[in-house]
Amino acid sequence: MQSTDLGNKESGKIWHRKPSPATRDGIIVNIIHTTSDYLPKVLRFLNVAFDSSGDCLIAGDHQGNIYVFDLSGNRFNLVQRTAQACTALAFNLRRKSEFLVALADYSIKCFDTVTKELISWMRGHESSVFSISVHASGRYAITTSSDTAQLWDLDTFQRKRKLNILQSVGIQKVFFLPLSNTILSCFKDNSIFAWECDTLFCKYQLPPPPESSSILYKVFAVTRDGRILAAGGKSNHLHLWCLEAKQLFRIIQMPTKVRAIRYLEFLPDSFDAGSNQVLGVLSQDGIMRFINVQTCKLLFEIGSLDEGISSSVISPHGRYIASIMENGSLNIYSVQALTQEINKPPPPLVKVIEDLPKSKLTSGDLKMKVTSGRVQRPAKSREKQIQTRILKQDLTGHFENKENELSDGLNKKRLQILLKGYGEYPTKYRMFIWRSLLQLPENHTAFSSLIDKGIHVAFLNLQKKYPIKSRKLLRVLQRTLSALAHWSAIFSDTPYLPLLAFPFVKLFQNNQLICFEVVATLIINWCQHWFEYFPNPPINILSMIENVLAFHDKELLQHYRDHDITSQVYAWPLLETVFSEVLTREEWLKLFDNVFSNHPSFLLLTVVAYNICSRAPLLNCSLKDDFEYFFHHRNNLDISAVIREVYHLMDTTPADIHPDNMLDVFVALTKGQYPVFNQYPKFIVDYQTQERERIRNDELDYLRERQTVENMQAEVDQQRVEDEAWYQKQELLRKAEETRREMLLQEEEKMIQQRQRLAAVKRELKAKEMHLQEAARRRFLKLQQDQREMELRRLEDEIERKVHMRDQEMATAVKDLEMRHLELESQKRLYEKNLTRNQETAAKEMREDADAYRRKVNLEEHTFHRLIETDQTQNQKTQKLIEENLAKAEQACLNTDWRIQALHKQRCDDLQRNECYQEMAKLLRKNRRKEIEVLNAMMEKEAKTWEEAEEKDFRLKSEKKASALSDASRQWFLEKEINDALEHTEGPRSQYEQVASSCLPRTSPGSDVSEVDASTWISLNQRKTQWDTMEQDLLDRVRNLRQRLTARARHSCRTPHLLAT
Repeated sequence: MQSTDLGNKESGKIWHRKPSPATRDGIIVNIIHTTSDYLPKVLRFLNVAFDSSGDCLIAGDHQGNIYVFDLSGNRFNLVQRTAQACTALAFNLRRKSEFLVALADYSIKCFDTVTKELISWMRGHESSVFSISVHASGRYAITTSSDTAQLWDLDTFQRKRKLNILQSVGIQKVFFLPLSNTILSCFKDNSIFAWECDTLFCKYQLPPPPESSSILYKVFAVTRDGRILAAGGKSNHLHLWCLEAKQLFRIIQMPTKVRAIRYLEFLPDSFDAGSNQVLGVLSQDGIMRFINVQTCKLLFEIGSLDEGISSSVISPHGRYIASIMENGSLNIYSVQALTQEINKPPPPLVKVIEDLPKSKLTSGDLKMKVTSGRVQRPAKSREKQIQTRILKQDLTGHFENKENELSDGLNKKRLQILLKGYGEYPTKYRMFIWRSLLQLPENHTAFSSLIDKGIHVAFLNLQKKYPIKSRKLLRVLQRTLSALAHWSAIFSDTPYLPLLAFPFVKLFQNNQLICFEVVATLIINWCQHWFEYFPNPPINILSMIENVLAFHDKELLQHYRDHDITSQVYAWPLLETVFSEVLTREEWLKLFDNVFSNHPSFLLLTVVAYNICSRAPLLNCSLKDDFEYFFHHRNNLDISAVIREVYHLMDTTPADIHPDNMLDVFVALTKGQYPVFNQYPKFIVDYQTQERERIRNDELDYLRERQTVENMQAEVDQQRVEDEAWYQKQELLRKAEETRREMLLQEEEKMIQQRQRLAAVKRELKAKEMHLQEAARRRFLKLQQDQREMELRRLEDEIERKVHMRDQEMATAVKDLEMRHLELESQKRLYEKNLTRNQETAAKEMREDADAYRRKVNLEEHTFHRLIETDQTQNQKTQKLIEENLAKAEQACLNTDWRIQALHKQRCDDLQRNECYQEMAKLLRKNRRKEIEVLNAMMEKEAKTWEEAEEKDFRLKSEKKASALSDASRQWFLEKEINDALEHTEGPRSQYEQVASSCLPRTSPGSDVSEVDASTWISLNQRKTQWDTMEQDLLDRVRNLRQRLTARARHSCRTPHLLAT
C-alpha cells in the first residue's frame, strides 16, 4: 500500500510508482495531510466527491483546504483555501471545472478548479448544509439542511424554490433521482414524497413501512435507473422499495454485528443497464460491506475495526471507491482488485492427468501430474455438470528426464530444440521463458527485507563512478546492488558488480524482484569459482578458458603470449561485463537465450568462441592498447557464428579440459529464503571490511573534529562580530543619548522662551483689554452727552418724554451697575469660597496626616505594649512550666532517694536473715549428726526403746504440721502487707512493684514470723516519717523558687515601661 503525504505542497504526484492494489484490501493509495510545523498534526479530510467522469475527485479538510485528485493523470492540485471547514461537496456540474462547496457559515460557494476563482456565493440557509444533490443535466442543485431544502439554478446561481417544514418534523435528505426529473424528499417521520422538478407537483407518496420492521430512515440510496430505493437507519434491516410499483418489496437483514447503518450507495456496473445489484452498506463499526441485493450474499468488504471508515463515495463508472477513514486520511480503493476473486472464471471442466512412470509401473510407484485446461462452459449452468478426467500413460517407458520439466508447463529440451531452430526466443515471450529456465522463486518477503535495509554504504556515491542519465535506472541499479551486498558481504567489495548487473537492471528495471533474482541466479551458477581468489580475478576460471583456447587455436594463444597478453586482457573484460560492452542489445539477448538454456560452462566457452571468431583482427594487433580497446568496444562480428562456434566447442572439447567437468549443474534459488552465499575467502573480505570500517571511522572522526573546529571558529567569528556590533551599538547609543540630551536642552530653552513670550502676550492682551474698556466707556459717555444735547436742542416739546427716557436709561444704568456690583460680589465670594475650600482641604489634609501620625504612634505603642504583655505572659508561662518541672524533678529525686534507702535497708535485712539462716543451718547439721548418733544408739537398743521411738516419731509429725501452719500464716501476712503497700503508694507502680518484690523475704522452714513482722512495721514507720519530712522540705523549696521567679519577672517587666514613657 502506497501512502502520500500532501504536506505543504500545492501540487504533485499522487503515487510515485505504479499502483498494484492487493486483492486483500484493494487500496491503491492512502492520502494524508500533515502540517510541517514544529509539532506536526494531521488535517482531517471531511468530504469527498467524484466528477461525472469518475476519474477525478475533490476532497476538503477541516481547515478549508480543497484538493483535486486526477487519478488518470496521477496528479493532485490545491484549488482553494476557504479558511473554514466544508460540510458538503459536489463536483458533477454542467461546467466540468466548477464545483460547489458548503461551508460552516451556512453559505454555498462555487469555485473554478482551473482559474481557482470564486464564481458565485449563495446564501439562504440558517443551519449547516449537509447534502448537495445535482441534477443529471448539471443545471440545478438542491442543498439540504436540517430545517429547509433549497433549489438553485446553477446558470444564474439564483434560488428558485425553498421547502419549509415544521421544526418538529425535520428533513433527512432531499435529492434528485438519477436520469430523471423527479425530486425525492425524505423526512424524519419516515414519510417519502416524490415531486416534479419543474412544477414541484407532488407525484406520489410511498406508504409507511410495516410495523413488524419499522425503522427510522436515516440514509438512502437509489440505483442508476431510478427504480429501486434502499433505506436504512439505526437497525440491521434494509428496506428495498420499488419506486415504479410504490411498494416495499424486500427486507434484508444484515449480520448481527451490524447495529446501525451510516451510509448506503449502489455500486455501478457498466453491463447492468443501471439496475445495480451490488449495494455498499457502511455500518457503525466502520466496515463497509458490499452485498448482492438479489442473492443477499456478502461479496466483499473494506475497512476494519482498527482502521474504520467514516464516509465513502463510489465513482460513477464504478472503478474507484474513495473513503474517508476515522483517522482523517483518504483511501482510494480499486473495485477491480476487490472483485477479482468474485469475477474469477469458473474452474475448468476437463482436467488432464499425466503420469511419469518408470520402467515398470506399480500402484505405489505411479506418479501423476495434474494440469488444467479450459473448455467451453455449458449452455445451461443449472444442469448437472460432468467432469471428465483423461489418464495418459506411456507404457513404452520412454519418459523425459525430470530435470527438463520446468514450471508453467515448459520443457527445457523442447526449448533448446526451438532455440537451435530459430537462434533465439520470441521477443514477446523471452522474459517468460527466462523466468521459467532460471526457475525464479519470486521471494517477495525475503526481497522486501533486503530492500528495507536501504542503500548500502558502498553504493551511496555510485553516480559519481557511473554517471547514468536516467535517474530511475540509477535508482534501480543502486537498490539491486544494495540488495546483493546485504545478501552477501563480498558484493559490497566487488568492483565489477555494477558492470555485471547493469544489462539485467536495464532489462528488468520495471520489476526489481525479477532483476535481483536473475542476477543472483547468474552469480550462483554462471559465476562459479569466481570469488575464490578475491580480490584478484578468477585465475582458475581464466585458466580453464586458456586451456580450451590452447587446444582449439594454439596460434592465437601463441600470438597472445608473444605480445604479453594474458587472459585478464582477452577473457576477463568479456566475463565481468557479460559481453554487454562488445554486443548490441539484440545480440546480447540472443546470446543469453543460449546461455540460460545450457550448462553454466556455456558462458566460458563463449569467451573462447569470441576470440576464435575474431582471430583475424586479433592476429593483426601488436600493441597492448589495441587488444584492450578490442575487448572493450563493439566489433564487426556475427553473433550467430559465435554461438555456432560455442556449440562446436562444447561437442569437440576433450573431457579433461572441458569446463563442464569443473562446474556444477544449474541450481535454482530456494523458495522462501535465498541461499547463503559464502564461496569466497572470508578472511580477506572481513579484513577489507574491517579496514574500510576503520578508515570510515577515522574519516568520521576527522570530519567530526573538523566540524568541531569549524564550529568553534564560527563561534569565535560570531562572537567577534557580536562584540563589534555591541561596541558599535553602544557608541551609537552614546551618540544618540548626547544628541537627545542636546535636543532636550534646546527644547527646554525653547519652552522657556515660549513661556516668556506667552506671558508677555498675556500682559499685552490684558493692557489692551483695559484700554479698550476705558475707550469704550469714554465713547459711551460722550455719546450720551451728545445725545442729551441734541435732544435738548431738537425737541423742546418732547422734554418730558426725554426726561422719562433719561430716567429709564439712568435706572437701567443703575441696574447694570448693581448687576455688575453683584457679579463682582458673587465672584469675590466665589473666590473666597474657593480659597476657604482650599484652606479647609489643606487643613483637612493636615488633620488627616496628624490623625494618621497619631494612629501610627498609637498603633506602634499598642504593638509595643502587646509585645511586652506577650513577653510577660510567655515568661510567666515559662516560669510556671519551669516551676512545675522543677517540682516534679525534686519530687522524683526524693522518691528515688527514698527508694534507694528502702532498698539499702532491705539489703541489710536480707544480709541479717542470711546470717541467721546460715547459723540455723549449722545447728541443723549438728542436730542431724546428733540424731544419727542417737539413731545408731537406738538401733543398738532397738528392742529396748521401740516404744520410745514411736512416741518421738509422733512428736516429730506434730512439729512438722506446726511448722507448715506457721509457713502458711507467714506467707499470708507478707501478701497482705504487700497489697497494703501498693494501695498506699500511688507513684510509679512498676518501680514500686520491683522494690516490693525485692523486699519479699525468702521463706525457709526455720524462719521466724515475729522477726519479719517487727522489721516490716519498723520499715513502714521509718518510710512514713521520711516522706513527711521530704514533703515539707519540698513545699518550702517550691515556695521560695516561685518568690524568686516573681521578683525577677517584675524587675524585667519594669524596664520596657520606663522606655515607653
